[in-house]
Amino acid sequence: MKIIAGVDEVGRGSLVGPVYAAAVILKSSINTKLLKDSKSISSSKRKVLFKHIKKNSIWAIGKASLKEIEKLNILNASLLAMKRAIKKLKKKPSHVLIDGNKLPNMKNYKLKSIIKGDQKIPSISAASIIAKVTRDKVISDLGKKFKGYNWQKNFGYGTSQHLKAIKNLGITKHHRKTFSPINKLK
Repeated sequence: MKIIAGVDEVGRGSLVGPVYAAAVILKSSINTKLLKDSKSISSSKRKVLFKHIKKNSIWAIGKASLKEIEKLNILNASLLAMKRAIKKLKKKPSHVLIDGNKLPNMKNYKLKSIIKGDQKIPSISAASIIAKVTRDKVISDLGKKFKGYNWQKNFGYGTSQHLKAIKNLGITKHHRKTFSPINKLK
């Protein structure tokens, strides 16, 4: 029997914090019609689906730290987060479907990249929801300590309000110093 895991990452374009990935093996009890790309559904609906997915799947989270992003670059850090999520799954998948066009380097796993997989493959959609809700909460919690950057709404992405806050309040220890425009402001 095929055990398929879907994998997606979130936070690549953010100016702040770690990048997260999730790996999800759906159980037959899940309603796959509800699963869509995390970017296409509201925050409140994502949180409801997050609970539904966790209850009806085998799932794991992987992340790559700010230091790893700055050392490896964001692509390699994203692939590392994916690899960590896949390895943390309590059941080894026979096939791993990954959103995008790049694959982590993993021996003894059948990996396949799927462009726009988060829009086509329910297990990848589920992974995108798990990763996004998890990362959004972490960045939102950080935003409570670093007021003025509005991370509870922009999650560290380079919105005009966030860029203005960086100019007025400065760069925090959570900003990715190798990312533009942060590297130009240092």
